[in-house]
Amino acid sequence: MTDTLNETAAAATEDVLTRIEALADYFAANGRANENAGRLTDGVASRLKDTGVMRMLQPKRFGGMESHPVDFMKAVIAAGSADAATGWVAGVVGVHPHELALADLRLQEEIWGQDQDTWVASPYAPMGVGRPVEGGYIFNGHWKFSSGTDHCQWVMIGGFVANPDGTPNKDDVRHFCLPRADYEILQDSWDVMGLRGTGSKDLVVKDVFVPDYRVIAQDDIIAGTAGRALGLDNPLYSIPRHVMFSGAIATGTLAIAQGALGAALAFNSTRVQRGGVKASTDTFQLQAVGKAAADIQSSISHVLGDFARVYDYAASGKVVPLDMRLEVRRNQARATHRALAAVDDLFLHAGGGSLQMDQPLQRFWRDMHAGMNHIVNVAEPAYGNWALDHFGHELPAGARA
Repeated sequence: MTDTLNETAAAATEDVLTRIEALADYFAANGRANENAGRLTDGVASRLKDTGVMRMLQPKRFGGMESHPVDFMKAVIAAGSADAATGWVAGVVGVHPHELALADLRLQEEIWGQDQDTWVASPYAPMGVGRPVEGGYIFNGHWKFSSGTDHCQWVMIGGFVANPDGTPNKDDVRHFCLPRADYEILQDSWDVMGLRGTGSKDLVVKDVFVPDYRVIAQDDIIAGTAGRALGLDNPLYSIPRHVMFSGAIATGTLAIAQGALGAALAFNSTRVQRGGVKASTDTFQLQAVGKAAADIQSSISHVLGDFARVYDYAASGKVVPLDMRLEVRRNQARATHRALAAVDDLFLHAGGGSLQMDQPLQRFWRDMHAGMNHIVNVAEPAYGNWALDHFGHELPAGARA
């Protein structure tokens, strides 16, 4: 019976990738429409939902697939290489079920009981404060960067638990889950130069009561010990949260690089340079695209290989140790920066024609740089934390691993 269930799950996972690949041209054709709308268009969001990518990390009891994380990341890359915003939303929103699977079953039932395709937004940054009251918390705050939020019915947002005097307890960060009626989306808050189509708008919460069971403690989830403590035997749920979420951001970023490469290759296939030289025969162009293709492919392989390694380690029954978590974060940061350099080189070799707004390459270039401003892609802390741990030093307070 177990083998049959596993085969069914594998087939469902493969179907997701097949559906995304079949929609690649549609997603690509609507990239500019997403950008103009400042969010995914309703048509793109509907088709993305139909692929099932948002249910890949969702528990099977609520219609999910509990897919291998590498398969999820491959699906994000397939979507994002067609259109950056589509892939970004797939990664950010699609990774949330990984944590929600570790939450109170009452919360999971509220979110997915009536509609297994319900989307949940974030952000995780603790920009709110929950004041303890009987049965829960009174929650307030203002958050930025809630990707895909217009198409989500719930949000999972970070906040501090308040001290008795009302000040935030900086040592007690939790994730507070709220239905759409309990928060406001500031519609005019996302006016940016890249990743416009993600609709990563501000959220505001004012004096909302959040019951205890909708508040998710973080320590065990970050450590990767929550899954087994809850009796979840799929190694997916023993992967530490920072590794998983950071991986989704890194993968969404690498998807943009892959899309930029595809756009550059398409552009150069018909481009004729000064003097009538075809770009596809010019030695400098050939070297540029060859180098970029190798660096982007190696970056993707690096990140996916680490996820396979972490999954296998968790599957062995062991807790993923801090040094491995730090190494994976180090590699994710290096991979995105290697890919960024490749995209920059492609764009610098593309000439003035690539500046036209109807050229996908310039949008991928802008989206790539916007994605690199996500905290996950800020490389120096990832490099430094790995080195501190390697030399036996304590990590700074709040270090992500």
